[in-house]
Amino acid sequence: MSTAAGPSDDGAAPSPPLTIAQLAELAHVSIATVSKVVNGRAEVGPETRALVERLIREHGYRPQRRRTTATPLVELVFHALEGEYPTEIARGVERVTRKHRLAVVLSQLHRRDTPGKGWIEGVLSRRPTGVISVFSSLTEAQREQLATRGIPLVLLDPRGDPAPQVPSVGASNWNGGLLATRHLLDLGHRRIAAIAGPGHALPSRARLDAFRTALDMAGVPADPELIGRGDFLVEGGLAEAERMLRLPEPPTAIFTCNDGQACGVYRAAHLLGLRIPDDVSVVGFDDLPAARWMNPPLTTIRQPLAEMAATATEMLLKLARGELLTQHRVELGTELIIRESTARPIG
Repeated sequence: MSTAAGPSDDGAAPSPPLTIAQLAELAHVSIATVSKVVNGRAEVGPETRALVERLIREHGYRPQRRRTTATPLVELVFHALEGEYPTEIARGVERVTRKHRLAVVLSQLHRRDTPGKGWIEGVLSRRPTGVISVFSSLTEAQREQLATRGIPLVLLDPRGDPAPQVPSVGASNWNGGLLATRHLLDLGHRRIAAIAGPGHALPSRARLDAFRTALDMAGVPADPELIGRGDFLVEGGLAEAERMLRLPEPPTAIFTCNDGQACGVYRAAHLLGLRIPDDVSVVGFDDLPAARWMNPPLTTIRQPLAEMAATATEMLLKLARGELLTQHRVELGTELIIRESTARPIG
């Protein structure tokens, strides 16, 4: 729940948060209008909504006693509901919510970076126990809207650098990229390619930076032709792998920044009549359940998605109970899982 503004310059005690009636008086609008803004209702003009939201940010808001109890559900919003990634996340969240008898509401942003106006209005009207945003973020205004209603927010696997005050849970992406590349170097590969994810995604940048660092530490120059920009989708991995494998000097090994793009590499190798790992070794990143059933089973970096999700949910529930977090940023470890898609280069 929001607190009032801090002490004034003369040392006076902070004023208490305002009620809906007091906010309405300040804004020169009806109590019904302020109530609609507080509850995320749509039928309020943008200028009036902005005015009321500003007053809530400046003075705080004291809900009526009958509305202080949150709905027993957790809002789980995904960047996109594609592949096994969201399934692993949902499994980890459900592991915790089941113990606390909470429901889960799923929504997706259809690959947008931040939710739209309709999403935040729905959340405010449902008054959930809290919100977990997966591989996405909220705008500053949306974060403030949640904060003023006492709805905690935790970012899970954030795609950017979270604001200092926003709790987050991620994985050691840089260390994972280093482990993957060193594994290929230790096998004797020197012509090593990488297929990154979106350039604006911090996990992708960290994995690619670690790839370059590992090559540099081994004295192996990074060939610009062997660094591809993917999109974390199978199609992107396929397109970049086909391009690289058709080069006069193709790579003997490819590190992909997620398992989906590794699937694309497998498809490209098949189309070109190449064998994995005889002609090209492949390392992924995620260790999704399907990785062990690929042909051959995929060597990959495991990031503990279900554990990350469970940790984020526990943090969210602590915040909902008014408890302080011992850490605002939690990073869980990654590890190399060696299977049959990597081998020493032939010749």
